[in-house]
Amino acid sequence: MTALFRLLSHLPLWALHGLGWALGWIAFLASGDYRRRFLENVALAGVERGPWMAAVGESGRLIAELPRLWLGRPVPVRWAGAEYVDAALAQARGIVFLTPHLGCFEVTAQAYAARYGVAGQPMTVLFRPPRKAWLQEVVLQSRQRPGLATASTTLAGVKQLIKALKSGQCVGLLPDQVPPQGQGVWAPFFGKPAYTMTLSARLALQTGATVLLAWGERLSWGRGYVVHVAPLQHRLSADMTDAAAQINHAMQGLILQKPQQYLWGYARYKAPKVSAL
Repeated sequence: MTALFRLLSHLPLWALHGLGWALGWIAFLASGDYRRRFLENVALAGVERGPWMAAVGESGRLIAELPRLWLGRPVPVRWAGAEYVDAALAQARGIVFLTPHLGCFEVTAQAYAARYGVAGQPMTVLFRPPRKAWLQEVVLQSRQRPGLATASTTLAGVKQLIKALKSGQCVGLLPDQVPPQGQGVWAPFFGKPAYTMTLSARLALQTGATVLLAWGERLSWGRGYVVHVAPLQHRLSADMTDAAAQINHAMQGLILQKPQQYLWGYARYKAPKVSAL
């Protein structure tokens, strides 16, 4: 499989995205559980037929573009909202980047590392290693790049994130990822209770870091990506349930900007697993 990834990494983005579109629809039509969860999630969010049908193919593109992003040549990236990053870095209080399962969330960290990390402002991303050994090797290799570090989903990893923020550096998390039991609270997400991590809020409140919202828009015809950055509109509450609800609301706002590129098949409302911490 590693050899296949290396082979695919040489293909242009438009070819990988074409392949991914087909894979997305194959998965949607072949798996009743996936299709049912996908349709339930878009119904909760009130997404119309056109955008959610586009999201079926985009979900496959998310997978198909990974060989290029992990092992291939750099992809074209431009920024929208880089001034918010510049201003936050100037304050030297650290930044907590919150990125939902929207668009190409892999490219956001890479783009930051290329623009800011190599210039002395590194980013540390929270990382849950894949279960498959061959995939672990590929992912770890892809994330060993200048200006980008990883922190495991363990107590040691959390301490690593806190240390980075207290040093004025940046961390990145996916706040719509279901955390293990004991590491989250139940908060509404598109009107339905979802187990939501408290780590992102705790990191920001404990360190005084700036919270920025970021996501990578996938452009059509393999033209690359746009990294969108915006500030969190409201100060986070000290109450973790309220803070989780604030973050979920902010994620909803990002998702509804481009529902065609959200990972609607993700099991956002599943029960949490037993904590490893």
